Amino acid sequence: MQQAMALLLADAQIAAGLLIGMGALGTAIGFGLLGGRFLEGAARQPEMIPTLQVKMFIVAGLLDAFTAIATAFAVLLLYANPLIDKLPK
Repeated sequence: MQQAMALLLADAQIAAGLLIGMGALGTAIGFGLLGGRFLEGAARQPEMIPTLQVKMFIVAGLLDAFTAIATAFAVLLLYANPLIDKLPK
């Protein structure tokens, strides 16, 4: 029982670290691509800057939402792990 609990908690910590780390990495790459494409579009058509800026902020919000959801799952795994009830007694 103790060994199974320790293994579950260790796996949960690894999963939480991967969720937070990969979420942050994906968001950083996404923001880099988004900013680069925005600047390219603004340089090509300066009159479209307001339209491009609105679309950029919408996509930036979606990118942030992905990281927030991944962080919420990581916290769930760490502090309210639903798998603990499934361990044999």
